[in-house]
Amino acid sequence: MTGNDWGSVTERLGGNSYEVDEGNSHILVHQEEARRTGTGKLLVRVCPAHVYSEEEDGTIAVEYAACLECGTCRAVAAPGTLEWHYPEGSMGVSFREG
Repeated sequence: MTGNDWGSVTERLGGNSYEVDEGNSHILVHQEEARRTGTGKLLVRVCPAHVYSEEEDGTIAVEYAACLECGTCRAVAAPGTLEWHYPEGSMGVSFREG
């Protein structure tokens, strides 16, 4: 890439690699608290990797394998709504471009 030709966000995210710790999510949404505070809908809107989605029944689904570990969700979540920790060891995202 040269100049300002950085490509789309989707294209740039596609260059990252992920080591997924299958069955061991590093993100837990407390559903009742997410509904009560409105944090669930906020997580869906602000996550740049679209890790969160709202199911038909209003629960928040988490696709933790796509997490960029940026901390946006932690910054906006109401207290008691979200449990988040970095993935274990060599698991998680590896950025290919700056």
